[in-house]
Amino acid sequence: MELFLGLSALMLVAVLGGSLMCFPGLRDAAVRGVQRRVESVGGMQRRIGNRGRDALVLVGAGGGSAAVRAWRWVRSNRLVVGLSLAAVILPVVAAVLLSMTRPMAGFEERAEVRDPVLAALLDGEHLVPPPALPPEVFVTAELQSERPEIATASRDWTLLDGEFRQRILVLFQQMSERGYELALLEGYRSPERQAELAAMGPNVTRAGAFQSYHQFGLAADLAFFRNGKIVISERDPWAMEGYRLLGERAEALGLTWGGRWKLMDFGHVELRRAGVLGRK
Repeated sequence: MELFLGLSALMLVAVLGGSLMCFPGLRDAAVRGVQRRVESVGGMQRRIGNRGRDALVLVGAGGGSAAVRAWRWVRSNRLVVGLSLAAVILPVVAAVLLSMTRPMAGFEERAEVRDPVLAALLDGEHLVPPPALPPEVFVTAELQSERPEIATASRDWTLLDGEFRQRILVLFQQMSERGYELALLEGYRSPERQAELAAMGPNVTRAGAFQSYHQFGLAADLAFFRNGKIVISERDPWAMEGYRLLGERAEALGLTWGGRWKLMDFGHVELRRAGVLGRK
């Protein structure tokens, strides 16, 4: 019976110790609790005076005797105690080491795609970027009026993040199946260009250098391509229906759509990742 109680106590101590190592929040709470207990005992000592101190001394002496008996028991059962500790501590250590090899929940960089069909498509054969459009389609009177900065934008697919590029290409495919051909207006954007656009005012962008996912190849500005022309007008009912479909499909692919922002940017999509913005 004594052996069973002793082993149970050791296992409890080992589990508690492992929990304190694995969970910093629990450890901090335990430390605060001990501090409050110490402060409470100190206040009790001051209130009860000499008689209380004598009582505490007696309690301490009794505790000391119990500790001596426990230590003697441990020494006389060294093998059993050692095996018990190993059986409890080794799984805890293994769990800690395994948890260090993968990101914690909520901080995984890959955006979630809940649709199994879309997930299978993303994990399948990689799509190839479409042929580049002729430069003259990006310098029409309409584009010069609405988006004059697009003429000098980068449309190099190789500068986009690989996973983001694949999601965009799936988006191109899905929109084409619905009767909307897409064109890449701008992908990667250098920090210098971002600063220049920010200097043009909030109607262009409110993000400074390294504050936009464009700087990390994780954002793109898209438009529709119809009858050999880029269509970006928000006054065109056909285009607005296309933007609605674009936002729906982009969000299904785990992308963030600029059409839901306060300063709406219907053609903008991005793949957000924790800890990216602000990094040089």
